[in-house]
Amino acid sequence: MPSSTLQQSTNRQTIGPEITRPDSHAVYISYWYVEGAKQGRALLDAAMAAWQSTPWPEGILSVSCYLSTDEDVVLTYAQCTDDSVHRAFAAGLALPEGPASAPPVEYRLHRDVLVDLAGQIPGALVAASFDVDGSERQHSIVDAIVRTVEGASAEEQAGLIAAHFHLSVDGSRVFNFAEWTTDEAHIEFLGGELSRRSLQIANDMPGVRPLGFRRYHLHRSLAA
Repeated sequence: MPSSTLQQSTNRQTIGPEITRPDSHAVYISYWYVEGAKQGRALLDAAMAAWQSTPWPEGILSVSCYLSTDEDVVLTYAQCTDDSVHRAFAAGLALPEGPASAPPVEYRLHRDVLVDLAGQIPGALVAASFDVDGSERQHSIVDAIVRTVEGASAEEQAGLIAAHFHLSVDGSRVFNFAEWTTDEAHIEFLGGELSRRSLQIANDMPGVRPLGFRRYHLHRSLAA
């Protein structure tokens, strides 16, 4: 297969993945647990070096990596045109041996809430996850939270750029990747009424179990 030419971004304030790009039909998300920022950044640099040094087959669109603000977890977010290329490609990568990690979970981007249409570059990414009992619960919790967010006042939405809801293909998870202007804007949101209402919806819905959230900063991004 033909390989892709890579473009890279190394500054936290540069643009990460275009989450809503129409040709991204399969998303793979991984978590690695680390012991501090130094280990996390070294691990991410080594992983990105492996991705960058390996020719990409057709269908791999981007990979982006993040370090949590608590400096204990790193996250990778890979976009592909379909589900036929990522696993074989990732299996051939010379990824570093590191701390505890889980294999990538395959998702589909299901729905977006676009609040700030001015094209601001996010200063923080917030990943919130839900454990759910099947596809019907996946759709129900996303629809309920989207209605709540879209019906909120501009003041309640302050700092939120967009929220991107992903559904795992096995029906067991919902992943909300939300873009925020700053860490401070998200922290202020957590003390507000919209945050309380959204969490209450998730806590009250049968077959849905909130797993919490982590706030991340972009470390590096590669795109075909």
